[in-house]
Amino acid sequence: MEKNILHIKNMVCDRCLMSVRNIMDSLNLEYNNLSLGRLELSKPLSAANFDKLDKELQKVGFEIVAERNSRIVTTIKARIIELVYEKKDFGDKKLSEILSDALHYDYSYLTGIFTKAEGRSIQSYHNKIKAQRIKELLEYDELNISEIADKMDFGSAAYLSTFFKKETGLSPSQYKLQYWERKSLNDI
Repeated sequence: MEKNILHIKNMVCDRCLMSVRNIMDSLNLEYNNLSLGRLELSKPLSAANFDKLDKELQKVGFEIVAERNSRIVTTIKARIIELVYEKKDFGDKKLSEILSDALHYDYSYLTGIFTKAEGRSIQSYHNKIKAQRIKELLEYDELNISEIADKMDFGSAAYLSTFFKKETGLSPSQYKLQYWERKSLNDI
């Protein structure tokens, strides 16, 4: 999506157009074109102006579609990080069930939004976060590989090693010897 185009949900009539025009004018925001469901801005909005516009649109029942999808992607990432790092007890639920329950959307819908926004699947992102957590635990050098496998819910040290090598190209013991630089979770 172009940065200068916003898609607005629930715009269905001429009064809707008038409402959005009034909001844009009251916020002194310039735009080139306005049609049902679509607002073409003259220039990209600052974060502060975007937030102001989003709040004003929500007051009259509109929603910026890209913002909603962005919030969904952010929530998915937060849940995955929480799952991997905080080890909350979700019983025997799969990742797809956990995310569907938390966000109240079907998993296929969530994965479509996530893949479109991130260019990779939710499972791929989950695997990258798990690999970063394993790197961290290896660097701490407080647990052996079997204990890390247990902590990370892998069936065995061999399964953890296979997973880790697939994700990083190194076995856990090779990684421990080399201490590759970990990425910030925001960069994954």
